[in-house]
Amino acid sequence: MCAACGLVYELALVALGSYLLGSSITQASLVISVTLCAMGAGAVVAKPLVRRPAAAFVSVELSLAVVGGFSVPALYASFAWLAVYTPAMLVCATAIGLLIGAEIPLLMELMQRLRAQRASSAVADITAVDYAGALVGGLAFPFLLLPVFGLLEGTLVVAALNVLAAWAVGGAIARRSGSGRGLAVTSIACLAVVVLLVGMATLATRFEATARQALFRDPIVHAERSKYQEIVLTQGALFGAQSVDFRMFLDGDLQFSSVDEYRYHEALVHPAMRGPHDRVLILGGGDGLALREVLRYADVQQVTLVDLDPAVVELARENSRLRRLNDRAFADPRVDYVAADAFAWARRQGGAYDVIIADFPDPDSTATAKLYSRELYAVLERLLADRGRLVVQAGSPFFAPDSFWCVDATVAAAGLQTVPYHVDVPSFGDWGFVLAAASEPVLRLPEDAPPGLRFLTDAVLEAAATFPPDRDDRPVEVSTLLKPVIVEYQRSGWVGY
Repeated sequence: MCAACGLVYELALVALGSYLLGSSITQASLVISVTLCAMGAGAVVAKPLVRRPAAAFVSVELSLAVVGGFSVPALYASFAWLAVYTPAMLVCATAIGLLIGAEIPLLMELMQRLRAQRASSAVADITAVDYAGALVGGLAFPFLLLPVFGLLEGTLVVAALNVLAAWAVGGAIARRSGSGRGLAVTSIACLAVVVLLVGMATLATRFEATARQALFRDPIVHAERSKYQEIVLTQGALFGAQSVDFRMFLDGDLQFSSVDEYRYHEALVHPAMRGPHDRVLILGGGDGLALREVLRYADVQQVTLVDLDPAVVELARENSRLRRLNDRAFADPRVDYVAADAFAWARRQGGAYDVIIADFPDPDSTATAKLYSRELYAVLERLLADRGRLVVQAGSPFFAPDSFWCVDATVAAAGLQTVPYHVDVPSFGDWGFVLAAASEPVLRLPEDAPPGLRFLTDAVLEAAATFPPDRDDRPVEVSTLLKPVIVEYQRSGWVGY
C-alpha cells in the first residue's frame, strides 16, 4: 500500500506538470529524478528514528498523507495565483521523496522486531512487496484514479490510504504491546488528518473552479476534463457589450477567438481548395470551424474529419455558442467524423483525397510532435489524389521562425513541393501555413471561391507569400519521430513571446 501511494504521488506531479506546462518528458524527468534522490536522503535521515519505529512510521505516513494529498491543490494554486510552478513542484517532490524514503528503513525495523531474520532475507521480502505495490499504483493511476476521481480528488483518496496504513500499523503495535494511550494517540492523529482530507475533498470542486478562473481573462462558460485534455470555453466583451469574444482553450492553449477566427480558417482552407475538392480530409479541427469553410463549397461531396477527442466534437455539436460559430457544420450529411489518433488512422487508410487539411495543435510537446513529422507527411502524400493539395498550420514565423521553417522543410522532405505563407490573426499574432502538392501549388483563391469571404483575397495571399528578411527561410533540420526537433524549435521560439 505504501509503495502504491508513493508512486501515485509521483505520477500526480508528472500529470499536473504536463497539464499546466505541456512538457511531459521534462516534467517526468524532474519529478522522478528529484524524488528518487530525496528518497535516498530520506532513508539516511530515518536512521535515528528506528529507535522508536512505530511512532516514527505513523508520523511519516500522516505527514506523507498531508504533503502528498495537498500537493496537487497547492501547486495548482501556486501556478494560478503566483505564476510559480517548477520551483514549488521541486519542493513538493523533495518532501514526498524524503517521506517515501523513510518508510522502508522503519518498516524493516518493525519486521525485524516482529520476526527476526537475516538481513538479506528481510531486504528481499520488503523489496519484492515494494515493487509489487509500485505496479498496483502505476496501473491504478491512469485506469482507476484519474477516470473515476480526477487528479485532485484522486490524490486525496490515495492520501487516505496512507492514513489507513498509519492507523493499521500503529494501532496493531499499540494493541500488541497493551498500550491504550498509544492506540488513542494514533487514532486521534489519524482522525485529524482524515478531517483535513475530507475538508479539502468537500471544497475540491469550488477550489478547482476558482483557481481555473484565475488563469483566464474572461468568465469561463464551460469547463471539462476529457480523457485527453482540459477543455475550457470563455466569453467576454472585447469592445463593449456588443462585441462578444468567445474563446476555446485546450490544456490552456488558445484555439480560437470568435473575434478573428475567420482570418485563420479562411487562410487555412481556401487556398487548398483551388482545384478538385470532391473528397476532403480534415485532421484535427474538432471545433468544426475549418469544416464550416470547406462546406461552403456546394460541390464538395464528402468530408472526413479525424479528431482524437470526441468531447471536443460533442461540444461543437451541442454547445449553442460553438454551434452558432461553426454554422452547425457537423449536422451536414456530407460529414463523416472519426474519433481516432490522426497518425494511426492515416497509416491504415487507402484511397485518395483531393484536399487534406492538417489543423493540429501546436507542436509544443513530444505528444504532438509526431503530427509534424516526416513520417506522417509521407503517409499523407500517399493519400493525396493526383492533383491533391495538403495544407498544414505551421505556427508563427514571427514568434517561432525555426519551428515554422522546420514544418516547411519536413513537408518538402516527404516528397511534396511547398509554398509557405502567413497572415495576421490578432488574437495569435502573425500565423503561418504550408501549402503543398506534387507540383508547386499556386497560392491563390479558387475560381469558385464562395462569396462573402470576410478577409481573404488574392491580394492578401500575394502579400502572404512574402517574408521579412529576419523571418525568411533558413537552414533547419527535418523533424522525425525519433528526433522531433520541431519541439525544441517551438520552445525556443516562444520564449520571447
